[in-house]
Formats: sequence, structure tokens, C-alpha cells
Amino acid sequence: MPVGRIYTKGGDAGETSLLGGERVRKDSLRTETYGTVDELGSWLGMVAAELGESMLAAELAGVQSRLLDAGARLASTESTAEAYGLKPPGKPEAEALEQAIDRMLDELPAQTGFILPGGSRAAAAAHVARTVCRRAERRLISLVAEVDETDLREIQIYLNRLSDYLYALARTCNHLNGVDDVPWSRERE
Repeated sequence: MPVGRIYTKGGDAGETSLLGGERVRKDSLRTETYGTVDELGSWLGMVAAELGESMLAAELAGVQSRLLDAGARLASTESTAEAYGLKPPGKPEAEALEQAIDRMLDELPAQTGFILPGGSRAAAAAHVARTVCRRAERRLISLVAEVDETDLREIQIYLNRLSDYLYALARTCNHLNGVDDVPWSRERE
């Protein structure tokens, strides 16, 4: 899809267009939700860049594509999504994440306590992505309550599973880099 000029000036007054052409405020719950999903995809790009050319980086590229599918659906009404044939991630994609989580956890030492975000740069970025994913999920829960579009619940399940995947990925990044997870210490200095 060729892209012309990226500026349209259509958003100068604080509104943007959904896929069907409907104008909404840029701070609406819908735009906030798909904007957060977009932010998440950007963080996944950061994690993938830290991983180099690896199976995990390729897996993340697939997740980024699913997030673009989700973002396209979130940037449209239910009827527009049907008209465009948009297919947001659903149960099969959530199950694929579960398989990836199990694969990663099988390779990791048992976790004996809470860990802090950090360790390697890739793990730290994966933890940031995890927290952005949780925010996207919270925004989506509010959007589902507001618009009651059934297929958005599938995206909600996907995001919930994705945050678990990102937690396992963060631990895996540390493991692959020979860096221990950072244990949470309850001692006060």
C-alpha cells in the first residue's frame, strides 16, 4: 500500500478518522486503546532489535503483525470491520502464545520469588512492553464496556495472554544473555 504525504492536517483540531471515515476525538477511549496497542508494538520492536536475528525476534514480528490486526479492528466500528473483513487475533493466536510461554518456561530455572523488571536490556524492554500491554488491556476492558462489540473480547483475551508471554520472554532474555533475574528484596536499607 503506497503512502503519500503523512501529514493531512485533518487532526489539527484534535480529531482523527476511524477506518470507516467516522471522526472521533483523539483522546476518545477508542483512540486511546488502539494508540496504546500501537505503543506496545513499538516496544516489541525495541525488544526484537535487542534480540538480533533470532527465532524470538521473528516470533515478535508475528506478534507485532497480530497487534496491527488488533489496532485496525480497534480503529473501526464493528460494521466497518465486517465490511473490510478485519480479523483481530482471537483464540488460535492466544493458544499459540500459550504454547510459546510453555516452551520458554520449560527452558528456564524455576522461579522462587518475585522479580524486578531488569537484568539485560532486552529483558528490561520486554518488561516495559508487558506493562504497556496491561495498560492496553485495561483500556480495552473499558472500551468493551462502552461499545459492547463482541469481537473485541477476543482481542482482550489475546492481550491478557500476551502480557504473560512478555513476562516469560523477559525471563528468557535474561537467561539467554547469562544474566540472572533481579530478585525482589523486601529488606529496607
